[in-house]
Amino acid sequence: MDRHLLDVLVCPVTGAAVHRLEPDERDRVNARIRSGEARYVDGTVVDEALDEALITDDHHTIYRIDDGIPVMLPDRGIPCE
Repeated sequence: MDRHLLDVLVCPVTGAAVHRLEPDERDRVNARIRSGEARYVDGTVVDEALDEALITDDHHTIYRIDDGIPVMLPDRGIPCE
C-alpha cells in the first residue's frame, strides 16, 4: 500500500490514525477468525483470513486490506479483543 495513502487514512468512526497490523498481531486475529470468534462491527462473522490489515493507533479496530485496497467502512471494522 502506498505510504502517502497510509499517512492520510484515519478510522472513519473515531478519526484515530491507523498503521499496518504487525504479522504477530495478524496471526492472533486469524486464529480468532479460524475459530469463528471474530466478528465485524455489524455482527457478521469474519469468514476470510487477513493477508494484510490496518489497526487504529488506539488498538480499538482493525480494517482489512483486500487486493491492496483498505476497506475502511464503519460496519466492516473488526473490534480488537
